Amino acid sequence: MKVISDLNQPALVDRSLAAVWHPCTQMKQHESFPLVAITKGKGAWLYDEHGNALLDSISSWWTNLFGHSNPRINQAITNQLEKIEHVMLAGFTHPPVVELSERLSKLTRGNLGHVFYASDGASAVEIALKMSHHFWQLNGKPKKKKFVCLENGYHGETLGALAVTDVAIFREAYGSLLQDVFTAPSPDARKAKHHESAEDVARAAANTLEALFAKEHEQIAAIIVEPLVQCAGQMAMYSPEYLRLVRALCDRYEIHLIADEIAVGCGRSGKFFACEHAEIWPDFLTLSKGISGGYLPLSLCMTTDKIYRAFYSDQTRQGFLHSHSYTGNPLACAAALACLDIFESDHVLENNQKQSSDLANAFAWAKTDQRIEHWRQQGMILAFDIKSSALKNVSTFPREMFSQCLKEGVLIRPIGHTIYVMPPYILSKQEMMHLGVAVQKAFDRVLA
Repeated sequence: MKVISDLNQPALVDRSLAAVWHPCTQMKQHESFPLVAITKGKGAWLYDEHGNALLDSISSWWTNLFGHSNPRINQAITNQLEKIEHVMLAGFTHPPVVELSERLSKLTRGNLGHVFYASDGASAVEIALKMSHHFWQLNGKPKKKKFVCLENGYHGETLGALAVTDVAIFREAYGSLLQDVFTAPSPDARKAKHHESAEDVARAAANTLEALFAKEHEQIAAIIVEPLVQCAGQMAMYSPEYLRLVRALCDRYEIHLIADEIAVGCGRSGKFFACEHAEIWPDFLTLSKGISGGYLPLSLCMTTDKIYRAFYSDQTRQGFLHSHSYTGNPLACAAALACLDIFESDHVLENNQKQSSDLANAFAWAKTDQRIEHWRQQGMILAFDIKSSALKNVSTFPREMFSQCLKEGVLIRPIGHTIYVMPPYILSKQEMMHLGVAVQKAFDRVLA
């Protein structure tokens, strides 16, 4: 199999640089750090316009669960295309959105029985924030309009979602536009001191949160968390104990719990919903990314009957005032239904236990490498940090590692000094080992 060896910019890249403003990118860097022009995907592999193969070990920004050009998802979209490609969801409905809502509700065992749709993850977060705020207005508590987020958390880049995102570069650029929020300590298990466990860190973070709730609960509408893994926050992982404690605190102080499962849902954590590890259910749960298998833009916010009933009225202005043109798009819902079919027919959650073991074995070398610390894994997410003493230049490390991995035929996008993999669920044992060996070779070259 061919791998990418020539990083010279082809014609397609030149055209892209001239016309396309790429997301979250300093475009000038592409003068020396070329784009990769992808023209085809099959299974876990991407192919550039010259036919060079690249193993997609990050599921194309954590979206692609069952491989590119999956025949079953392809067929589901094709079948739906012959019926109806889109119809607005205001005043109309259609079979795919009804079936998807019912099946998702069933997966929560009815705890989250109502689904509101959008197109991207940040919009789903916006829905949860607005719905929580509006709920408290309708229930005679208009002071409850502030939100709590966690340090190092990420929830999207629209203004509402960005307000509850604790990433310095975004706050520096757009902080003057954002609502003021409370930021609570992260339960990141890497904070554990000698003889401390992940549970100890979780309890300490929850204790600090409790003090905040006790003081400010009359003005707090909701807290938003990424269950178990703060993905954009260097894949910070923490104990389910924190979720259990936060659920109890939210109940005690009448504060909504928003679980942002956009990255960690759909089986990525080892269960379909990451909250299931803590045996709790939030008041709002957001999904996107993997729900459509990485095929089409689709996001959603699930909530409880109690929340839904607060908006149920003869008065239009008491309804939830939010809409998107492509809400509940039939093609995207058809892709999502095909993904749920695959979960059931292929016993994905059970098989992922073996997959996660194979993934750990492929990266066993990193556990003993003296240049590496905080090796960690949650289901089909594996990460480790490079010690600062081993790095020549922290700021250039991600680009250097990315480039060296391309030469090995692997797509890797480090976050700062954290290397992570979040591959599709379909990798063979051989592909897992190829991934581990390729990352090790690239890593050795970068740090040589």
